[in-house]
Amino acid sequence: MGLWKYARQRLVPFVVALLGIALLCALFGDIALAEDAGPPACGGKILEGGIGNPNPLAATIPESVYICFQMTFAIITPALIAGAFAERMKFSAMLWFIGLWAIFVYAPIAHWVWGPDGIFSAGNDAAWVKVLDFAGGTVVHINAGVAGLMCAIMLGKRSETGPAHNMVLTFIGASLLWVGWFGFNAGSAVTAGMQAGMAMLVTQIATAVAAFTWMLVEWALKGKPTVIGICSGAVAGLVAITPASGFVGPVGAFAIGIGAGVCCYWGCTGLKRLFGYDDALDCFGVHAIGGIVGALLTGVFAVEQYGGTAGVLEGNVGQFFNQCIGVATVFVYDAVVSLIILFVVKIFVGLRVTQDIEREGLDLALHGEVVQ
Repeated sequence: MGLWKYARQRLVPFVVALLGIALLCALFGDIALAEDAGPPACGGKILEGGIGNPNPLAATIPESVYICFQMTFAIITPALIAGAFAERMKFSAMLWFIGLWAIFVYAPIAHWVWGPDGIFSAGNDAAWVKVLDFAGGTVVHINAGVAGLMCAIMLGKRSETGPAHNMVLTFIGASLLWVGWFGFNAGSAVTAGMQAGMAMLVTQIATAVAAFTWMLVEWALKGKPTVIGICSGAVAGLVAITPASGFVGPVGAFAIGIGAGVCCYWGCTGLKRLFGYDDALDCFGVHAIGGIVGALLTGVFAVEQYGGTAGVLEGNVGQFFNQCIGVATVFVYDAVVSLIILFVVKIFVGLRVTQDIEREGLDLALHGEVVQ
């Protein structure tokens, strides 16, 4: 039987992330980007009516707009994780994991990197280490990829795998991502200036280069270039340029695109086979590996004229090591806390559906619906 019986269930995590994270942001949103964030307190400034205008982090737009903008990052991150554990996790387990992970992993890391007093915030003069992450290389992509890998390891392999459910929908989805990503990257400048324009330009360049590079690598190694491969390469390029988009120029974008195309292809093939984990939609191979490539190369190709911080090529060798520290810290913290959350959920709820449900298909068994 084809994988159509899981198609609708793959959509459910995205709906849950949209609804659940929106509610959590309203309740606990302060712990991510507020200054001197303390323990989570129900009813943050959104519900208390304390929204200012503007927010110090985005002085050019109303704070209500900035809240919604940041909410999109918080929503998409757990939705990416769901790609790793597709077709195996219980719906109740997914609800608990996404909620707890958003509070105890996403929010602290977002605060470290983007918060006004974050320990890694480039805008914090007292930061321990200043890590450059313009639009979410560490906060979103490495974060999601590592958590996805932990989920894939804890859940084990699927009982049934196969080719992509629908190549045309994959192509349409990648195309929509490409266009929408300009909002994430250029929008992170929160102003219509040179930095926003350059972020948009380098996003276009890196994505095209990564897609083309993946195509060439796949063609050389497997003898056939595929549409799925080109789409995967494009997403890898989007991921890798994300942390760098407000800091590098076109030359850096070319390098990051090539690096993403090569490294993410390896992450989705060689690395995956080497360790034998079942990451259904290559969350780790594309998002974690791409995020790491982009974050590290940001430290090499950062241009002071564009983002205010020089990289290795402009004599600031220390920035590369700052990026390494940031990547390593996020990786380890995410992996450890994600595993703890998964163990807790496994004890109290259970993680994986039964073999009978998996064989029947999660769409019908858990949701009473099927995709025809």
